Formats: sequence, C-alpha cells, structure tokens
Amino acid sequence: MLIRIWPGTSARSTGSEARRWPVVLPLALMLASDYKLRSRPVGETVGGSPDLTIFMEIGVYGLAALFLYFRFGLRPPTRRTTGLLFMGWTWAGYVALSALWTPYLQLGVVRGVQMLITMAVAQVIATRATVAELHRFAHAFILLVVASVGIGIVHPFPRTHLTASRFNWLFVHPVIAGVYLALAILLVMAYLVRRGDTSVRIWRPTVYLVCLAVLAGALVATGTRGAALGCAVGLIVLLACVNGPRGRADLLVIGTAAAIVGALAFSHVILAFVQRGETSAKLMTLNSRTDLWALALKAFAEEPLFGRGLGASRGLFLRDIGLGGGHNAFINALVDNGAVGTAIFTCLLLTLSVVLINLVRRPDTRADAGLLIGILVCFLADGMTTEGLAAPANVSGIWLFVLIAWAEAVRRDQRDRSLSPRPEVGHPVPV
Repeated sequence: MLIRIWPGTSARSTGSEARRWPVVLPLALMLASDYKLRSRPVGETVGGSPDLTIFMEIGVYGLAALFLYFRFGLRPPTRRTTGLLFMGWTWAGYVALSALWTPYLQLGVVRGVQMLITMAVAQVIATRATVAELHRFAHAFILLVVASVGIGIVHPFPRTHLTASRFNWLFVHPVIAGVYLALAILLVMAYLVRRGDTSVRIWRPTVYLVCLAVLAGALVATGTRGAALGCAVGLIVLLACVNGPRGRADLLVIGTAAAIVGALAFSHVILAFVQRGETSAKLMTLNSRTDLWALALKAFAEEPLFGRGLGASRGLFLRDIGLGGGHNAFINALVDNGAVGTAIFTCLLLTLSVVLINLVRRPDTRADAGLLIGILVCFLADGMTTEGLAAPANVSGIWLFVLIAWAEAVRRDQRDRSLSPRPEVGHPVPV
C-alpha cells in the first residue's frame, strides 16, 4: 500500500510542495533532543562531561540556526507581532536568561540557546509556512513514531531495572516514548474523524486505522500513566471540538458505549495498567512525586521571585531524592524560573488557549483548532506528572512552540482568505 507524505498540487498549496523545512526543522530538533543511542547514569545528566551524542544534539540545533540565518536572515520584524508570538518569545527569552543564575552554568547556557533556536523555528513557521505544510509535518511525525515502535519491537535496547517491563525504543525513556505515542494517536484520530476539509488527509482511512492500532498498543505497553491520561483527556476534547455540535453528539454516543464496554470487559486490564505492580503506599505518593513536590516547594520558598535558574531543579532533586526534574511542569517552572517565570509560562498557555478557543468557534478553522486544543489539553494533563512542557529540548517543549506556530498559521490563512477578493455576481471567474 502506497503511503504518501507529500500530496499532489492543489489550488491552496501550489508552489509549496518543494518546501521541506517546515517538516524537517521541528522533527530534527525532536530527534536530536530525545532519541539517544546510549544511556548515561542519572548523576551525569547535569554534571557529566559531554560525549559524542551531546555534541551531535548541539550540532543539529546549530545547523537549524544556520539554516534560519542563511535562508531568512536576521533582521527586526517588519510587521507588528501578535500577542501569542510575543508571549512565546517572552517565555523563551526569560528561560534563556535564567541560565545566568543557575548553579549548572554550562548546561543552562546550552539549554537556553536551544530554547531560543526552537522559538526562532516556530517564528519562521508561524509567519511563512502554510497550514498544508503543517499537516505534512503531522503525517511525518506519525510515520516517525510508527517506525520507532517497529524499532522497539525488532531490536529492544537494554533497559534499567525500573523500566524492564515497559516498552520503549532505543534509549528513549518510556515516559518520553509515551508522549510521542499520545501525540501521534491524537493526530491520527483528528484525521479519521475530520468531516470538513478532508484534503489534508494524505493516506487512506485503513492506513490511519492500522497506525492507530499500533500506536495504541504501544502506548499501553509503555505503562506511562500520565501520557495515557493526557491522551484520553485530549481525545475527549478533540472529539468535542473538531466537528462542532455534531461531533459532540457523536462523542456522547460513542463515549458512553466505550465506557460501558471498557468497564465490563477490560476493568482488570485497566486496573493492572494503573497499578503497574506498585504498592498502595507508592500509588498514594504518585510514585514518590508528592515527596518530590514537597521538596520543590521548599526550594521555591528559598528563591521565590526569579527561581534557581534553568536546569537547577534536576540537580537539586537528584541530590536530595534521587529523581531528576520536577515531574510537574508548573512545579518545575516554580523552582527553575520562580514566580516571574511561572507567571509568564501561565500567561503563554492562557494566550494560546484563548486564541484556539476563538478559532474553534469558526467553522472554517474549527478542525485545525480542535486538534490543537486536544494536544494542548493532553500536555496539561501529562504535565501534572512530567516537567517536559516547561523545559527546553524535549518533545513536549518543542511541540508547545509548534502549537503556537500552527495557531498563527491558521489565523494567517483565515485572514488571507477573508481579504481575498470575491468575484462579482454576473462576471466570469478566471480559470
């Protein structure tokens, strides 16, 4: 069965088929950030010496920055920016600035520069890429995750004692793999249920269904409860928004039937997935996360205004509790970036939410906006147990900037269509 990534020429995408950079750039940043061919001891993640893998990651980000410079140049914007892009740059700039007062200066500077490069990629996509190109990126992302699942099945890499029974690929942690899988499932479902403009579908429905089965099975096998919860909540929001009132009616019928079937036939499987072989005491502490969060709030109280600096939380928690990172996006932002940074992060999420809610109210932008809202809600739910959304150089943080760029591209496309002249009645339409 032939699977196409690049659709044929259409009236709305003429001249853009040869442009690969809106697809390649964000995928390259994700691959460099998350896909590893080696595993390092936990203690070396903040203070260890750089190796070839780290140099390759830095090199990919450097090549992305060079591409942006030689392709688009560095100059002040000629148009007035939007509030959403302004908040994106404010968040990226503040996170990069916080590297100046982190106890891990080398790590902080690298992560800060990566954050700025990611936002620069989002800026270019937001102002120059088309919505059709972003749908190609989404299909390429689905293919990447499906291929990754195949790698994990064919050649399982060595795992630690904590992840021995959980599926992953290469040396990608099951938590990160779960995020990739949850995102891919949301993208596949968005194309399957889309009723409006179906020209963005590149494959046959059977291809999407096969991908959905593979991705769903792999997500369950990872045992990543945060990603599974985020995927479930994101699917509910996506189905409620992507097709308007009719979609909400379908969601009510299908959701009720699925809940009844799941409760009757798969209750033991669901319970086993949630428990994951852990004791009730460990479940009550959310796998030691509540202990970590208590320590985090104490650290925040010591540096409440500007925080301890980019990457400080990872070293702090490794030293005191043996867990790296805040395991909660907002807790991580509080410790690393303080009240100022957390306020900026919250304002960015609120601004993005308002933009998407306004877009989902319009019939012509509802499908794309519904998908983006579903992904954002997935991140917010998953962000309760992992810090990726508020951290640079990982799939969640990069996708947050992709959401910003995609929302801006949808708004620009809608604005261009509303400003395009309409043929007068009685006059022939030029071919």
